[in-house]
Amino acid sequence: MYRKLTALALTAALSGTLPQAYAQKSRSLTLDDAIQMSIKNSGQLKIANAKVDEAIAVSHQAWNNHLPDAKASGAYMRLDNPNVDLKVKLGSGSGSAPAIKVNEATYGIVNASLPLFSGLRIKYGVESAKYLEEATKLDADKNKEEVALNAVNAYNNLYKAKKSVDLVKENLSREQQRVTDFTNLEHNGLMARNDLLKAQLQQSNVELSLLDAENNLKITTINMDLMLGLPEDTELLPDSTGLQNAPDAGSVASWEQSAFQNRKDMAALSVREKAATSNVKSIKGEYYPGIALTGGYIAADVPNLLTLTNALNIGVGLQYNFGSLWKTGAKVNQANAQLHEIQANEGIISDQVRLEINNAYENYLLAVRKISVYEKAVEQSNENYRITKNKFDNNLVTTTDLLDADVAQLQTQLNYAFAKTDAVVAYKKLQQTAGVLSK
Repeated sequence: MYRKLTALALTAALSGTLPQAYAQKSRSLTLDDAIQMSIKNSGQLKIANAKVDEAIAVSHQAWNNHLPDAKASGAYMRLDNPNVDLKVKLGSGSGSAPAIKVNEATYGIVNASLPLFSGLRIKYGVESAKYLEEATKLDADKNKEEVALNAVNAYNNLYKAKKSVDLVKENLSREQQRVTDFTNLEHNGLMARNDLLKAQLQQSNVELSLLDAENNLKITTINMDLMLGLPEDTELLPDSTGLQNAPDAGSVASWEQSAFQNRKDMAALSVREKAATSNVKSIKGEYYPGIALTGGYIAADVPNLLTLTNALNIGVGLQYNFGSLWKTGAKVNQANAQLHEIQANEGIISDQVRLEINNAYENYLLAVRKISVYEKAVEQSNENYRITKNKFDNNLVTTTDLLDADVAQLQTQLNYAFAKTDAVVAYKKLQQTAGVLSK
């Protein structure tokens, strides 16, 4: 008998941290609230958003390659009486040129360069970075779907734990009343002492089951509080309104179509293919020379020798790395290999999505069918208990039969309550598989 009651408690058993004290504050919580709060508080999504910010910065960095480069340099130098041999005569007349003593020099240079043509490396580099930015955002949206489903499962566990406590408490009240009735019968000599002991033992077992159920509720509540960013002493009161009605399943074809339209991982892979294609074009640009508009200013002062000012220059520069003729091919091959890998993954993920949709769809249909089965089981267990109780009152069955009928009735009540919530969770899983849960 104790094993059966222990199984009832384990039905709602959930993993968690060490038990804490009962919550001091209470808060009503709907399923939609749990999803939104978990998304807002998720550390996983905060990391994903940080990656999005990083991708945006990389995209801006790639675009900045369109902007001109400007450099300035200057120096002051002390010289140790260098030999100065001027090829230009100073003054007029004959004779040797006067000795020139130079012991210091100062110069400054400013150069600017604006790229005009870079073999389209800049254009396709920016394009690739923008695609990768978009893919990173889609990855974050995919993580949001996973966080939402995790919140649904946690909420379901919280509801089950609370429902277990409520049903076991109701059962305990009935057991306590039965022990009171049996005690009076035993005192009046109308019942054997052994039958009273059986009822008392069942009451003790139900009390143990209640302790287990209450402990599970504490652990589940703390886990949910932490997930939602609430103080861990907050008592959560799950609103079962959103867990009672199982929506229509629709057709598996419509769910597949929805998945191909809304799955963020598929969209991200498609965008990464575009980024890889742009990357190949960007690398091929290394085969071509770079052309830039250049300009600069030079100033210098060498005492006793020369002063240079207003030395402005502007022109067009050409740069070409001949090593790219034999080095770029390997880079292009690597980029093409990455592109082909992404294209192969697209075929794999397409089949994977179809399989996931069909699994989730069939699991939801199974969960809905279980509701009908458990609903009949509740009716049967209630009728069984009524008949067994009537027979017991007429001394046609033993106390053990009555107690077994009581345990069976409680078990079917738990199964029926949990089946309805499991069906909702299965539907949410189907939505997540189709990429529409967080919507």
